Amino acid sequence: MDVFFVITILVVLSAIFGYINVRFLKRPNTIGLMVITILFTLVVFVISFYDDTLLESEKHFIKQINFETVLLDVMLSFLLFAGALHTSFQQLKVQRKPILVFATFGTLLSTLIVGVFTYYLLRFLDFNIDFIYCLLFGALISPTDPIAVLGILKSANAPKKLETKIVGESLFNDGVGVVIFLTIYQIAKGGADITVGHVAEMFLVEVAGGLALGLLLGWITYRLLKSIDDYDTEVIITIAVVMGGTILAQRLHLSAPLAMVTAGLMVGNDTVRNNAMSKVTEQYVDKFWELVDVLLNTILFVMIGMEILVLTFEGDYILAGVLAIPMLLFARFLSLMLPIKMYAKKLDFVPNTNLLMTWGGLRGGISIALALSLTQEMHRDLFLVITYIIVVFSIIGQGLTVGKLVKRLTK
Repeated sequence: MDVFFVITILVVLSAIFGYINVRFLKRPNTIGLMVITILFTLVVFVISFYDDTLLESEKHFIKQINFETVLLDVMLSFLLFAGALHTSFQQLKVQRKPILVFATFGTLLSTLIVGVFTYYLLRFLDFNIDFIYCLLFGALISPTDPIAVLGILKSANAPKKLETKIVGESLFNDGVGVVIFLTIYQIAKGGADITVGHVAEMFLVEVAGGLALGLLLGWITYRLLKSIDDYDTEVIITIAVVMGGTILAQRLHLSAPLAMVTAGLMVGNDTVRNNAMSKVTEQYVDKFWELVDVLLNTILFVMIGMEILVLTFEGDYILAGVLAIPMLLFARFLSLMLPIKMYAKKLDFVPNTNLLMTWGGLRGGISIALALSLTQEMHRDLFLVITYIIVVFSIIGQGLTVGKLVKRLTK
């Protein structure tokens, strides 16, 4: 099965399911597509009791897609750049300190709290799993997914200050979370000569290096855009920055997600728009990246919905996933409490910020991709099922209700 065939099937399914959502369900794409894809997969599963041809074909198709590679190495950079490009730089600048604390300290604290809670939850369910693997799960599930968050918040009409905190945290904690995961992953694998100093150095190099590379790429892009006035070429330059910057970050062992977020924020800020882009160029750049965002989001959530076919569902696994939902929400609430109290007097937070950020912090494809990268020794099947259940609840359950909660608690 060649790459073009796989991409074609995904695009065709995305178009069909997207049409059904817009025509009948009328839900945000993120939610609607996941619901429709899961229902489609369940229908295929029911049909398999009479004829399993379609089910086996779909399973074979899903196994041809390396979800981890497709999302983390290809799609993520485009999605983060597009999301950052359309994020208010001025609002983000005002809220930069709490967002930075949420994305770093908050993610680290959440990883630890979730790891401890998961260890005792699984012990209660008679799973004898080492703490390091529970900590690894904490790292992969703690980052909120900007891809899911951006799509839902657009239709939630959240106050701008709150939306900026949630979106800003999601954009940056994604890159931080991946670095934390990879660090713990190396420890869990039993890598030689891993010390606290080595871990700290690896973390700082990836995070600081990713941010620095993003600033450099953003500055170069600004200079290039300012020196010409040709919207076709300028759009191509932004594509080249994302693709070339991602490969460069990977080769230098820096955080590509953080580099793309930083570059996207720089290219999208008002100074670059006013000084380097004509109105026509600005319109074309915005429309192009908006289309990329919608297309890749659509494909991503169709892929997430179809992943249900390759999971190992067992009763104990499902129970662990269901019990992990309130545990994770409580851990996020605790991890946000200290940063919010630190800045509550300095910045004008909307009422119930902690609760709204807890419920609005959605999990998505990034957590699933990281769970898929686990080895069998790390209890991959168990943690993959738990992660999938959390992601489905997060996107459908929290996604459908976050708008109503925002309206009720910010009056």
